Amino acid sequence: MWIYDETNIFARILRKEVPCTPLLEDDHALCFSDLYPQAPFHALLIPKGPYVNAQHFYSVASTEEIIGLQKAIGVIAEKYELDKEGGFRLVSNQGPNARQEVPHFHIHILAKKDLGPTLASGIV
Repeated sequence: MWIYDETNIFARILRKEVPCTPLLEDDHALCFSDLYPQAPFHALLIPKGPYVNAQHFYSVASTEEIIGLQKAIGVIAEKYELDKEGGFRLVSNQGPNARQEVPHFHIHILAKKDLGPTLASGIV
């Protein structure tokens, strides 16, 4: 059903073929700064397993992997004091209509400015 592309940039980062400076790394997740930030704090949080998108991850990942990824959000928020500057936004795009650019499940964590409405119309 899902075919994971082992050549995607996040797979290469996980294999240490492409360098990154981790903001957080544990057994289940890796978080690093986005190369093209859309906010003063813009990080990417990825699971270490080969998951194409959110549906793939939440359908087949182990409970331990899912909890590990979700807990990483809290660790990042606390470590970088994201809640002290008005909160933060989590975004995960899935598929071409949502403009998913890298075929590895990832969550954008954006913070430290007023991010405005989630869509141009202001409707969530």
